[in-house]
Amino acid sequence: MSSPHLLVHHKDDNVGVVVVEGLSAGTEMLCVVTEDDSDFRLTATEDVPIGHKVALSDLSTDDTVIKYGADIGRMIAPAVKGAHVHVHNLKTKRW
Repeated sequence: MSSPHLLVHHKDDNVGVVVVEGLSAGTEMLCVVTEDDSDFRLTATEDVPIGHKVALSDLSTDDTVIKYGADIGRMIAPAVKGAHVHVHNLKTKRW
């Protein structure tokens, strides 16, 4: 297997984390689920920096974002499958 572009930590996650520098829109990413070492392919719809998240499915405003199998916040703007998820469209529920 080649090196992954995206890591998904838990099978219930709806975002994954970019693990390569310079991920460009249109890249077909190798995505690895670390919980069970399974993999799948997903196309990035935007440039995404290393360490940032990518939507694994279409996410609507007010959807809960799941990472590490846990609620990490809610969407404040929609993101399509393969899109960048970060502070511009995700907010913690803590405040």
